[in-house]
Amino acid sequence: MGMLVLRDCPDATVDICFVHGLTGDRSSTWTTDGHSEPWPKTFLPPKLSTARILTFGYDAYVAWTSAPSANRLIDHATDLLGRLTTNRAINDTSSRPLIPVAHSLGGLVCKEAVLMSRNNPEPHLRGAKIPASTLGFVTHVNRSLLQILETNDQFLESIRIRFLSMLRQQRKDGRILEVTCFSEELRYPVVRQVVVKDSATLDGYNVISIHANHKDMVKFPSEEDDGFQQFLGELVRWESQVRCLGTPRTGSVPQPSPQPVGDTSKGDQ
Repeated sequence: MGMLVLRDCPDATVDICFVHGLTGDRSSTWTTDGHSEPWPKTFLPPKLSTARILTFGYDAYVAWTSAPSANRLIDHATDLLGRLTTNRAINDTSSRPLIPVAHSLGGLVCKEAVLMSRNNPEPHLRGAKIPASTLGFVTHVNRSLLQILETNDQFLESIRIRFLSMLRQQRKDGRILEVTCFSEELRYPVVRQVVVKDSATLDGYNVISIHANHKDMVKFPSEEDDGFQQFLGELVRWESQVRCLGTPRTGSVPQPSPQPVGDTSKGDQ
């Protein structure tokens, strides 16, 4: 658990942080069967030469043989915000543009962390101002989280409304927060489609379909895989924007950045 640097880069212009969903972890969620390393560590560095790549893990594994995490979604978001803020402060990169990439529950964790960063009473956390990018869907297992992740749940709807309101305010202020949403095309074997398109998207923002099920859509087998190419295209576009803006690497908060987003399910690994 916690923050792990998959690839350090002294000359980085952007930080990319991966956030897994329920029943996953910071490495296995992003590791394709038959591969020994997560693809963000092996596929991305040659393509994004000025990106520092991190992955965040939290206690979200639930199985019949183990006790579920007692943490609520808001606790995971608080932990993510705190660890990101600390890591970036230690490395003197607090002003560097940040792209969170989230799967499943990670999409909600990231959205809540973004909202918390803008309204936190603690100055050092409020200053984090996480720009968002989520490759995401929403999943469930543990009863309390299951209730949160139902598409008609009031708490989930509250996050969605507050996040959209924040995006509109950013746009009004001329500081656009970019968002890209990814949705799965295939049903998970035996069970229903884990992420329906409506719950994996945000109104008015770009939607990209990945020809895979909920679990496999974040386990790219090769750099030539169509899903990876679509995902990479978004990261390359955002990295190019950062370079054009000439955002400073230390100091104040960067604008803009991206975010793919949200869904409902069984566990994902």
